[in-house]
Amino acid sequence: MLAAARMVVGAAPARYSMSMRPIVTPRRATRRATTTAGFTLIEILVVIAVIAILASLVAPNVFQHVGTARSTTARSQVEMLATALDAYRLDNGHYPTTTQGLTALVSPPTDEAAAGWRGPYLRRAVPLDPWGKPYQYRYPGEANPAGFDLLSYGADGRAGGDGENADILGWQ
Repeated sequence: MLAAARMVVGAAPARYSMSMRPIVTPRRATRRATTTAGFTLIEILVVIAVIAILASLVAPNVFQHVGTARSTTARSQVEMLATALDAYRLDNGHYPTTTQGLTALVSPPTDEAAAGWRGPYLRRAVPLDPWGKPYQYRYPGEANPAGFDLLSYGADGRAGGDGENADILGWQ
């Protein structure tokens, strides 16, 4: 009875406009937006599975070349150090001794034998090999008695080996 008293004669009920279409309230609009947005759990799992399959196919090919890249880097560093050693020899008449080592390319030796030192012969400190170990230097060399031996023992740090463990020799 009270509801009838509130209604004005000729007016439409409160929930409908004059054209009898429902009025969209903010609550109803929010409910529609949340039901259509986002991905289902199945869709996300399918995408993750596809990415995992692709990664398992690509990763071995990528990591296969890491060992080759390290060996190539070691060869180019040996060549760079050999060039610096030749420049040292041109200035001093001889290569640095085994005791002086490769540090003679960066800082002048303290003995009189390096009186013609005009270095530094390297722009930066003597690099370690790609496996984090120092390069091996000997003068006079065992393999090159008239010159020097410069080598890296590879990933295992021991003489000999195959693949990534193979020695990088400056005279080959």
